[in-house]
Amino acid sequence: MGIDLVHIPSFREQLELSGSRFERVFSSAELRVAGTKIDRAEHLAGRWAAKEAFIKAWSQALFGTPPPLGPDEVDISEIEVVADRWGRVAFRLRGSVDKHVGAAQTSLSISHDGEYATAVCAFAL
Repeated sequence: MGIDLVHIPSFREQLELSGSRFERVFSSAELRVAGTKIDRAEHLAGRWAAKEAFIKAWSQALFGTPPPLGPDEVDISEIEVVADRWGRVAFRLRGSVDKHVGAAQTSLSISHDGEYATAVCAFAL
């Protein structure tokens, strides 16, 4: 299991900084979808929480073994959050993350309340 909590106003400030790394952690599809939302930053804060929850769950699933990728080798944009037509979310993995995660099963839940976005990820090898 992995969980993350994001303070949306702080995330919004970081997102708006020129040269912010947060624009690079989202796939082009995630950015396209966020552009259609009433509050782009709030939407992306939930996606960021999901990516962080995924990393934590993946790491926890490997407890006692060395990580397959070092922290600097994980391209967070390869952990893409997608939604079906009913708004249910899931992960679509690409690149080296997909290669190293393999056939693991994940479940994801994202929630927003006031100034916070949170996500929980269950991960099974």
